[in-house]
Amino acid sequence: MKRRELLFLAAATTAAAIAPAGNVLAQGAPKPKIGLIGSGNVGSNLGRVWAQQGYQVMFSSRDLEADKRLVAEVAANSRAGTPQQAAAFGDVLVFAVPYGALPELGKTLGTALKGKVVIDASNPFPQRDGAIADEAREQGAGVVSARLLPGARIVRAFNAVGAARMGAMNATPGKVGMPMASDDAQAITIASQLIRDLGFEPVLVGGLAMGKYLMPGTPLAGEHSPDEIRKIAATLKP
Repeated sequence: MKRRELLFLAAATTAAAIAPAGNVLAQGAPKPKIGLIGSGNVGSNLGRVWAQQGYQVMFSSRDLEADKRLVAEVAANSRAGTPQQAAAFGDVLVFAVPYGALPELGKTLGTALKGKVVIDASNPFPQRDGAIADEAREQGAGVVSARLLPGARIVRAFNAVGAARMGAMNATPGKVGMPMASDDAQAITIASQLIRDLGFEPVLVGGLAMGKYLMPGTPLAGEHSPDEIRKIAATLKP
């Protein structure tokens, strides 16, 4: 890893580690609103816990009626909308869709993405997603996601832990690490708090180039303690 990358990683790790048991967002600032683009197993579990933690969330997908039924279950702090409405609503956006949907979403959501923190939880599977998945696996999912969602401040996370566990980890907070990759220090800080509020301990493994390791089938896949993630990440190259 180059010296500049090491310096960035050190600074971003410091930012992500601020007040590990508390809120890393600006003191007194309201919790960011969260727009979920995709409300399947991953999006619904994430949004459910965040709503319970007092975040205002909007679920969206291609099936608005299913999102309305989900909101009826979640109740407080949740609402349903279209992906366009969720992108406009959220201060933070979470993409939990098949990777093959990202090119079209990047076009249709357009300027609504600019300047927003986007947590990329989508994984590329060539059998399902076609050529763009091959490209993401060759170049790295984080790097390709940043190109497909122009203007967004990408944090890659929630890519290699089972969806059901995402909704249950707050019962035993901090024991399981959540690896993440990003080139944006402020986005890392915001994503870190959201990850902690789900019960995971955020572990920055590097810039977006390291996003290629945040998917099933890589050494960082599955559940690991924070220290185990750091040890594994130290053996990987961007």
